Amino acid sequence: MKRRSFLMKSSAAAFGFQVVGSHVLRAANGANTPNNKIRIAAIGCGGRGGANLGAMAGEDIVALCDVDDRRAAHSFKKFPKAKRFKDFRRMYDAMGDQIDAVLVATPDHTHAVQIMGAIGRGKHVYSEKPLAHSVAEVRTLQKAAKEKGVITQVGNQGHSSEHIRLFCEMIWAGAIGNVSEIHCGCDAFKNVYCQINKQKAIETEQHEVPEGLDWDLWLGPAADRAYNPAYLPFNWRGFSAFGSGCIGDWICHVLDPSFWALDLGMPTAISADTKGYDPKKHSDFYPKGTKITFEFPAKGERGPVKMVWYDGDYSIPQPDELVAEKRKVVGTGAVVIGDEGKIMHGSHGAGGCRIIPEAKMREFGRPDKKIPRVNGHQRDWLDSIRAKKEAGSPFDYGGALSEIGLLGMIAIQRTWGSADSARTGLRLEWDAEKMKFTNDDEANKLVNPPYRAGWKL
Repeated sequence: MKRRSFLMKSSAAAFGFQVVGSHVLRAANGANTPNNKIRIAAIGCGGRGGANLGAMAGEDIVALCDVDDRRAAHSFKKFPKAKRFKDFRRMYDAMGDQIDAVLVATPDHTHAVQIMGAIGRGKHVYSEKPLAHSVAEVRTLQKAAKEKGVITQVGNQGHSSEHIRLFCEMIWAGAIGNVSEIHCGCDAFKNVYCQINKQKAIETEQHEVPEGLDWDLWLGPAADRAYNPAYLPFNWRGFSAFGSGCIGDWICHVLDPSFWALDLGMPTAISADTKGYDPKKHSDFYPKGTKITFEFPAKGERGPVKMVWYDGDYSIPQPDELVAEKRKVVGTGAVVIGDEGKIMHGSHGAGGCRIIPEAKMREFGRPDKKIPRVNGHQRDWLDSIRAKKEAGSPFDYGGALSEIGLLGMIAIQRTWGSADSARTGLRLEWDAEKMKFTNDDEANKLVNPPYRAGWKL
């Protein structure tokens, strides 16, 4: 099934203001643009980059940067007036004063260096999720964006949807009482996220770099390695050097509703179970299946919340209410459990959000609308630039969701047992304020992994 088709099926099943520096407000009123449009540069123009550019096509697309001419071909054709680059650093040097905002839609491992280049020049940034590839990168970007006062948005598109607002309003109206558990996950693209079966080919095969691809720039800050077609264009997500597996790709979508409604914040403990995975043999890969438990402390008037993530060979448990109704549990989405009921929803903004059983949904009806509605995620970012206000999923928010997924990745690598069976991991205790695990020095080494020579944040 194609990714777009899957997302469509899956969906079926506190707003604030910030002080923005004068050096980043050129685009707000079109002061430097004769047609009153925001001047956008894109880094990563195929895949999600192309889709985002489509949603921003009404602005002035002034520069396109991509290390792979083949992936960028459609965007190059669609925006013929935009100047083309392979190296984002050269683009910034050549066009820094002609750019108001930057779209970053490259593989995860290159996000941070590209985003920092934009923020350092006072440019607004829209970044695909996850925001970055390490916890330290996330924190650095959050701090820099706040200091520069730029308008940022992380690409968890469902955050701008109607359904996520409905979910929050249902929770706040007491639809299921006090929430204590969230069971969420993703059953999609198992052959993408687990690439362990390609390990021998990666280690033994030799391939020529395709024409039009700058492999060294594609690697960016990642350790040097030979090109292999197994990585591109999509499956890099299954290699830990470049992506964060299924949890990194989906948690920003699937957990977003509960993260917002419950004001979850950061977990204080994380532990992982895995299948078909040995962190010593398979450190470059994502497991066949993960079940990761996150413990969130009590906050405000709510009690503690346990969130369990499932992917691959692990599935979200079937609630009794669905058994009675002869319905299946959602494959990609969540079951949220309160002391007075349960809500089930899909991905990308709680698509198909319903109280279960269905009779309780009909009885509850619809809550009062409390949250302002917006007209699309990219449009929310663009409108926020013009209005000089914070967008819906700025780096402080979307980055926190990204960090939760990255903590899960660290927990995966701290599991033990037979590679042929289920493995159990250490219960890692996380001090978010100090950005360190208090009970495992090996896990702390994964919080801020090094870049290869010649790259820095």
